[in-house]
Amino acid sequence: MTQNVSSPAVLPPVRGAISPGSAGAMLLLALMWGLTIPATKLGLVTMPPLTLTALRFAIAVPFLMLLLIGRKRLPWKAVPAVAMLGIVGIGIGQVAQTFGVTGTSASAGTIISATIPVFVVIFAALRLKQAISRVQRLGVAAAFVGIVVVALGNAEAGVFETTIGGPLWMLASALAVAFYYVWSVELTERYGTVVVAAWSTVFGFAAVLPWAAWEASHTPFEITAQAVGAAAYLGLIASVAGLFLWLKILRDVSAGVAASVQFLQPVFGIVASALIFGDSIGPLFVIGVALILAGLALTIRVRG
Repeated sequence: MTQNVSSPAVLPPVRGAISPGSAGAMLLLALMWGLTIPATKLGLVTMPPLTLTALRFAIAVPFLMLLLIGRKRLPWKAVPAVAMLGIVGIGIGQVAQTFGVTGTSASAGTIISATIPVFVVIFAALRLKQAISRVQRLGVAAAFVGIVVVALGNAEAGVFETTIGGPLWMLASALAVAFYYVWSVELTERYGTVVVAAWSTVFGFAAVLPWAAWEASHTPFEITAQAVGAAAYLGLIASVAGLFLWLKILRDVSAGVAASVQFLQPVFGIVASALIFGDSIGPLFVIGVALILAGLALTIRVRG
């Protein structure tokens, strides 16, 4: 099966040099996506998880609809699959991430969410029948060991707000988002990346909205400039601008090289978390980060 931009970790390598403009765009995207966990942490100070998630996508959806102008409509026969895709990616993936951020330090949350390419490789092997090399298996093992070391380092430093729930939510999010990427390969080949991304977001938002409304009616919260700013960043910068920039990058370089932004996202997230929240970065944390990044490098390594 032809591989697609929605599954960057399982795509062929690029040939030739990368222009300075493309390199700069990739660096900017790494920064934009790397700051999502710290931004979520800021929003959760005064807003509950589901409400913040709903606000994020309430801001993003109208702008995503603008990207559909001039594109083919989504066929009715594709609606059930695209709707389920949105429920998996947003109703489970993004909601689990928001709950996870409430129970981890922003630094640890950033690192755990960076394991998505590892799960992409695993799911691609299971669903798309793509072989996993020995090097990729080694990468998967290294990344999981790194997650354990990061968890131990943060527990030792006392920065986890819960003992186990937060990291488990983050892992659930990584699993759901990775499955979203792999499943979307089949759908985007038929209906287009932008069309599937936009409509799956709409359906995912619709699935979250009733639960968010229930939460908002039962949980006291305060709409502050900080919370709205965080939701706006997540909706406009991470979701809409991130998608637009990702598609632009893919017009210039292969998705295999574009996926290298995954290496820098945790770095930006950790630095931002340390500056904003004063997260501790001890020896175990550094070792865990090194293992995870090494695992990611091996996992998305492609044979040329």
